Amino acid sequence: MTKDMDWATCSYSPSCTGVARQPYGRCLSHLSPEQLTDALEGLRPGRQLDLRGTTVDGELLAKILAATEGRPGRSRMDLARFTGEARFTEVRFQGDVSLDGARFDRLASFFGATFMGNVSFTGARFARQLSFHGATVRGHACFDRAVVASDALFSEAVFARGLSCERARFDGYATFDGAWFGELAAFRGARFGRTLSFRKVRGRAGFESAHFASSAYLSATGRLAATGARADGALDLAVEDCSLDLRRVEVRGTTAIRLTGSHADLESVVLRGPATVTGRGFCTISSLRGAVAPDLSLFGLDLSACRFAGLAHPSGLRLTGCTFAFTSRGVRLSLRWPPLRWFSRRRALPDEHRWRGWTRGPDGPPPPDGLAEIHGEQR
Repeated sequence: MTKDMDWATCSYSPSCTGVARQPYGRCLSHLSPEQLTDALEGLRPGRQLDLRGTTVDGELLAKILAATEGRPGRSRMDLARFTGEARFTEVRFQGDVSLDGARFDRLASFFGATFMGNVSFTGARFARQLSFHGATVRGHACFDRAVVASDALFSEAVFARGLSCERARFDGYATFDGAWFGELAAFRGARFGRTLSFRKVRGRAGFESAHFASSAYLSATGRLAATGARADGALDLAVEDCSLDLRRVEVRGTTAIRLTGSHADLESVVLRGPATVTGRGFCTISSLRGAVAPDLSLFGLDLSACRFAGLAHPSGLRLTGCTFAFTSRGVRLSLRWPPLRWFSRRRALPDEHRWRGWTRGPDGPPPPDGLAEIHGEQR
């Protein structure tokens, strides 16, 4: 790594990028014992902590946290390298924290830590486990383009102003169970190498274009979007009072979607394995247009506004306890015989309404044969 930094670097070695401590001209890791003692005495609770580009082992980190009494102020640790176990357990950061590009060679634990401001791990690298269990971030948290080579634990964490993990990579098991997001949790373009557990989560979440290489268990409230996402294993979704956007999602394994008082859009989904969508309370699906789902079961859903145009496998669709819109009724004039026709009310797909010209739509419905197949599956 070059020394093209925006800070004065350590004079101990041309390869050292640690921020220089004045008047010594060296970083904390290259100070003599006497100089280090003097430098640590300058650290106080609430004061700024500057470890940019510095190599920090476990012993040095313990001394730094002891000097700040576990309550450092604004902390700048960009490009720092933690060669030992980085234990920030129960540490209370009084200001914003920046760890952009930092490297953690062993365990990185922020168990129960509190961040009074924002925290950023943009481009950080974690060679071992990362624990954010029970942590609280009162500002915004960012892990964009971060790489976690082993397990990542975010369970019971609180992100008051949201979390961003865009294009992040989680190679091990990742859990966010019980986490709370005051604003959006964004995982656009993220990759999960092993099982993702995102259960009993409160708040909105976005997994647009994410890749789940194994099974994924997701939940959210308010809104969950996963447009263009891909799941190589099973996909399990449970949402409550939520708007669920699954357009263009592709799932190779089984799919289980459980809605409670929620709305879902399944346009152009590709569900290669067995798939079920179950509704509890008033739940709607707005579209199955262009869906490829050879084995799809729908239970207890309001389909009165659902579009089925281009459904690839209508014969594989099974409907149980679903409702449709009623046709109109009354007398109509026709140019064909008989000139007067009486229509009684019955349930029909929205596509039939457009096909018969009762309502207008931007695109055409499936042919009558396709509509008949779908109607034939209703129970």
